[in-house]
Amino acid sequence: MKKSLFSIFIVINILFSCIKAKEDVQKIEGNAEKGIDLFKKNCTACHSLDLEKKMIGPALYGITKKRNREWLHRWIKDNKSLRKSGDKDAISIYQEFGNIEMNSFPKLSEKQIDDILFFIENPITKKKEITNDIEKNENTENEILEKKFLIKLIFLCFSILSLIILWILYRIYILTRLLNEGEEPIFTKTDFFLKKIYNRLGNSSVKWKSLSCFLGLFLFFCIYQTWLFSMKIDVNKGYKPEQPIYFSHKIHSGINEIDCEYCHSSAKNGKTSGIPSINVCMNCHITIEKYNGDYIEKGKSREEYNREIQKIYHSIGFDPSNREYSRKIYPVKWIRIHNMPDFVYFDHSQHIISGEKSIKKLKKVNLVCNACHGEVQKMDQTEMYNDFTMEWCISCHRQAEIDKENKYYKKYFSKKIKENKKITIGMIGGIECAKCHY
Repeated sequence: MKKSLFSIFIVINILFSCIKAKEDVQKIEGNAEKGIDLFKKNCTACHSLDLEKKMIGPALYGITKKRNREWLHRWIKDNKSLRKSGDKDAISIYQEFGNIEMNSFPKLSEKQIDDILFFIENPITKKKEITNDIEKNENTENEILEKKFLIKLIFLCFSILSLIILWILYRIYILTRLLNEGEEPIFTKTDFFLKKIYNRLGNSSVKWKSLSCFLGLFLFFCIYQTWLFSMKIDVNKGYKPEQPIYFSHKIHSGINEIDCEYCHSSAKNGKTSGIPSINVCMNCHITIEKYNGDYIEKGKSREEYNREIQKIYHSIGFDPSNREYSRKIYPVKWIRIHNMPDFVYFDHSQHIISGEKSIKKLKKVNLVCNACHGEVQKMDQTEMYNDFTMEWCISCHRQAEIDKENKYYKKYFSKKIKENKKITIGMIGGIECAKCHY
């Protein structure tokens, strides 16, 4: 009896050891934060990030409990070979999803796959620190309109005042002539203020001349201020219109670190930066149906962001419930913020490629785009950051030096470069009229 009990005890011990060993082998260890990054880059085209929603591929929540680690590694690396080996589970999944073959990821290492599986097993929302930078030029569109109305009102007042002063000067001129001839001036009913001034000053021609000089200088000041105001017409610094679909550059470019050129693909090699089509938005939003970020702009809500995503789907005719496109499309009428006049030639590629180093150095920025457009990655609503006047462009051309490593400049200005002389854009024709107007 003792021998039998001892044998059973040994067998049970061995069985428990085997089970534990198997569990230890199958236990997945990884980094959830690295896993979510890898998941976003490789998996979100077919699988939902919230893990519980079925898309092109199955919902992945709990997959590590249904399948063991070794099987999952083989499936992710090369599911085609796994099916060919006759694996029933692999064949069943393939048939369940309409014989659509999952992409193979042979380049992913064991550690990277473990990170992805660990994230699926322990889903997290990656949190990033959001700095509380003071946003520049946060005037609303209503405030901008009020300011513009006020400026127009001031301009109108200055114009009326200038006309009144001209009329007074003309009348004073007639008065001084009459006083010099020793005649008593005749006042009309409209000369009420002029009559008052005459009664105070008397018939002293010196005082009248002093008053004329003062009014003349005041008129000159008014004309000068009117000219300054005229020079600011259609200079729309701070302009930020309300777009048909709300788009936060801070969320996309700042927090999610999407490269500028991903959306504005023609900025580097074309004349204009280009406005991205909705197809570009759908590259990400085909899987991102709801906003799950930590950052929410002041005065906004998560529901508002979700409504804007639905506008994208409406525009391109995409039904997220059955993941199908219809033929009904509604092009988005974006409101352009930066728009050079037709008589001005401006090339983005020339500034971004040839002038990148010198512009970064002059403006002390890490990204060449920031030199003209400001820190767009910190803007919720994009606005016109600079004046974009001819004076503003010329001042930059006078200060910015050429890139001495550029092949073109090396060839044509080799002598000056060897002498280590300062060569600005203005010195090589950058401020000539024909440079921008031809």
